[in-house]
Amino acid sequence: MLFENFDVADVPTPRGHIHARVGGSGQPLLLLHGFPETHLMWHAVAPVLIDQFTVVVADLPGYGQSFRPSVSDEHSAHSKRALAGDLLAAMGELGHARFAVAGHDRGGRVAYRMALDHPASVSRLAVLDIVPTGEIWLRADAAFATGYWHWSFLAQPAPLPERMILGNPDAFWLAAQRLGLKDDARYPQEVLNAYRAQCADPATVEAICEDYRAGATIDRQLDDADRGRRTIACPVLALWGSNGALPRFYDDPLALWRAYAPQITGRAVENASHFLVEDVPRVVAEELIGFFG
Repeated sequence: MLFENFDVADVPTPRGHIHARVGGSGQPLLLLHGFPETHLMWHAVAPVLIDQFTVVVADLPGYGQSFRPSVSDEHSAHSKRALAGDLLAAMGELGHARFAVAGHDRGGRVAYRMALDHPASVSRLAVLDIVPTGEIWLRADAAFATGYWHWSFLAQPAPLPERMILGNPDAFWLAAQRLGLKDDARYPQEVLNAYRAQCADPATVEAICEDYRAGATIDRQLDDADRGRRTIACPVLALWGSNGALPRFYDDPLALWRAYAPQITGRAVENASHFLVEDVPRVVAEELIGFFG
């Protein structure tokens, strides 16, 4: 049984409810997932953390069982600034005014924006298999265009990507598999089924596309405005999969973070794809315990 020692919470926030699992005791730690996943991606890591932390594992707005933001002009409703505000409100509702946060992929983008915008609330930050959004678009080249083609595809104006995905969700699922999702014991079938179901749900597909449209516009603009002018105040750890895309795209992923987090530390995690949390959960758990503990 997944998340056996966790309670389920649907936490009210000004824009809508955040679906989460809450377990453990100690200092609060928020865990955020990426695309095309839900909070279930933490199923093997979160139970290891609850001996030392009060762990909140949340579905991002637009994903899983959390609320779907309404589509807005310039995609601001799906910006990482807006999503960070939703998660901050949820943590406050749970009684946590200051907390640590770890985010993978899209969740990592929400997490570092939260740390930039709300330094008094974030005590420590871990970002998993990402570099800043603004840096990605600044350096986009042929390798990125072919390896992470879904960034440009999902960012196309509505309703083009929505109609194409919903016209053949199984075909689009191939993109997730090629990023590293696997049919083996590390990825329980019920978890893969939950991920895959999102590709056939119109409201979720719209939210995913809006997430990426925000990434190509307002999120990029916010990063560009902060680059070299405002930095993350708390300690920052970056981890990425040695078999994922980051080592192919960038000689030194940490170098791309230093304009935002000058003292960042981190490393590549061996034998891991983009989905390192599920590929090597014990290694990731040990890294997070060592950093957050």
